Amino acid sequence: MENFTDIINGDKPVLVDFFATWCGPCKMMHPILDELKQSVGDKAIIIKVDVDKNRPLATQYRVGSVPTLMVFRKGEVLWRQSGVTSAADLEKVLMG
Repeated sequence: MENFTDIINGDKPVLVDFFATWCGPCKMMHPILDELKQSVGDKAIIIKVDVDKNRPLATQYRVGSVPTLMVFRKGEVLWRQSGVTSAADLEKVLMG
């Protein structure tokens, strides 16, 4: 399996959802991300990172609140936002 760095360094845009299992708004993002995946198909990659299980990664990207959503392409952060975001807005960011 590819590691996080390999995934975010690819040519496809990558949406990373930094979440926690105990977080209510994070649970609200689950169906939104499912909808987004249906919409963008294989044009983008969507991954979820549990901040409690991946503390060093959360610290590296200064994730202070969850959910924090970040879009990467070729290793660069193109966009970042904390809180619940609509599938339509996420699609604009990913495909824009």
